[in-house]
Amino acid sequence: MDDWAKIRHLFSTGEHSKREIARLAGVSRGTVDRALAEDREPAYRRAPSGSSFDTFAADVRRLLAVTPTMPAATIAERVGWVGSESLFRAKVAEVRPDYAVPDPADRLVHLPGFQVQCDLWFPHEDLPLGDDQQAAPPVLVMTSTCSGFLQARMLPSRTTSDLLGGMWSLIEEAGAVPARLTWDNETGIGRGRLTDPAAAFAGTLGTQIKLLKARDPESKGGVERMNRFFRSRFMPGRVFASPDDFNTQLAAWLPVANARMSRSRRGRPGELVAADRAAMRALPPVAPEVVFRNSVRLPRDYYVRAFSNDYSVDPTMIGRLVDVTASLDTVAVHHDGILIAEHRRRWARQLTVTDPAHVTRAAVLRSQFQAQHRRRAPVAAVVELASLAHYDELFGVDPALDRSVVAAAPAVLAVAS
Repeated sequence: MDDWAKIRHLFSTGEHSKREIARLAGVSRGTVDRALAEDREPAYRRAPSGSSFDTFAADVRRLLAVTPTMPAATIAERVGWVGSESLFRAKVAEVRPDYAVPDPADRLVHLPGFQVQCDLWFPHEDLPLGDDQQAAPPVLVMTSTCSGFLQARMLPSRTTSDLLGGMWSLIEEAGAVPARLTWDNETGIGRGRLTDPAAAFAGTLGTQIKLLKARDPESKGGVERMNRFFRSRFMPGRVFASPDDFNTQLAAWLPVANARMSRSRRGRPGELVAADRAAMRALPPVAPEVVFRNSVRLPRDYYVRAFSNDYSVDPTMIGRLVDVTASLDTVAVHHDGILIAEHRRRWARQLTVTDPAHVTRAAVLRSQFQAQHRRRAPVAAVVELASLAHYDELFGVDPALDRSVVAAAPAVLAVAS
């Protein structure tokens, strides 16, 4: 290639003959002629000699004509291929476009403040939940499509109230509301249509929750890549003592993740997010409804249930209607708007959570109840006796005559004996 460039350069000056060019370049005269005849640099070209795939090509095409999406490994098994797997995959990839209809993906333009993609991912290892239980709770991930800014938080469950509570906590932390929140078909948010709490949440924020169609990964590819980023950059080598410890370590790591350089955006998400959030709308004046609610009449055992766990309540409220609310962090019980019990929410399941003060109060009430019943005096039964005179009058009996007969009866009996 160097000789070819040198020959063409010397010839372009017009100062040298072909013989002189051959002498200066140190090549033959024929090489000079061939170099000047080629407009492109010379390259070695070998005549095609065929491939072992050629004898299978017709059978491969017949299979692809019927099933264009058939995997290459399945085709190799059907046609009896025993050669190189990589060669066969490459050859099938060349043939497949003749039969498969392409699925083009449009280039998306992400405007500032328009969209935040949401998804759940689960740690590949269980972590302690307390009370000798372990599990891998869901982690809510929210990524702005314009700036690539990343937010995340581990949630106690994937129920509707917890998903909405997680979104609200991250939106409140950002201090701005995007025009659209994109979700896959998550049951707690909606499948085909939004759940009623999710629709109310979107209405309060003045935003849209967009449910994506199935098999449409391109529409939320940003957050999907962040899920892989979590697994490869955050999780390795970490040990977590509890979900709270997980969220603490995650909060400390997120600024590092948002300081990474994004080549596609030509900047760092932590720096680009300012312009992104400036295009979003402000937080609503009223916070959306994101807590679990239930109203029950407090039973004699003075416990209420929230997310499979039982929490104690002041036993003086037994028999009264109480309102149970559960957020991501606390479980509270109110009666007529007055707080009567509050517990830290437990991540483990099927627990009985008791406030010692409630047990003490129950013991006092039980003693008072028993003492009250012991002080009650016994009450004699009063039976009303009917007057027999009524029956004498009814049957025409003279009571005086009846008494004389009864008095004479012993003497008569004695004579008879």
